[in-house]
Amino acid sequence: MSFTMIRTTTESFTLVQAKELASKVTADMRRCQQIYGQPQESWINGYGTELALLLNAGYVEEYEFGFLRNGARILSWSYTVNSVGQIVSNDRPGRMVAGVDISGANFFNRLNKTRKFWNLPKDQRDRVEADMPVQRTISDSPPDGVGRWVYDLNYSAGGVTLGRKTFHPFP
Repeated sequence: MSFTMIRTTTESFTLVQAKELASKVTADMRRCQQIYGQPQESWINGYGTELALLLNAGYVEEYEFGFLRNGARILSWSYTVNSVGQIVSNDRPGRMVAGVDISGANFFNRLNKTRKFWNLPKDQRDRVEADMPVQRTISDSPPDGVGRWVYDLNYSAGGVTLGRKTFHPFP
């Protein structure tokens, strides 16, 4: 006599998991604030809430913050959302680049929304955006200044991963 047992598991992404991921990004922002003086604490709280809500809904494709000088990146942290359930590391936040001269630079924070968001009817998109603590305008990704991108960390929860890459000047 033989029998077969099949086990099926499904994992759905929850607001708790979205908050976990957003908290790692906000920890990076707080470390950036400690090193470079920006962003302001009240901004970090708004950015974190916005990111958690949009991640939970599946509306974030890429998230980025950093510094621009003359419209080009000089220092930046970018997070790409992957929700295909790949198993990757779940790193601790941090390992922020220090010692970059940001004089004359402006802090920026931007995100790209997913096709899922843009496929919503306009009134639903407007409602989602109106409920966010951060009111954004659409902007293109800034050009890179003189430097390089380095893939450095992965944050994951509930089958969703934020792969982080850092843009910084050449040493």
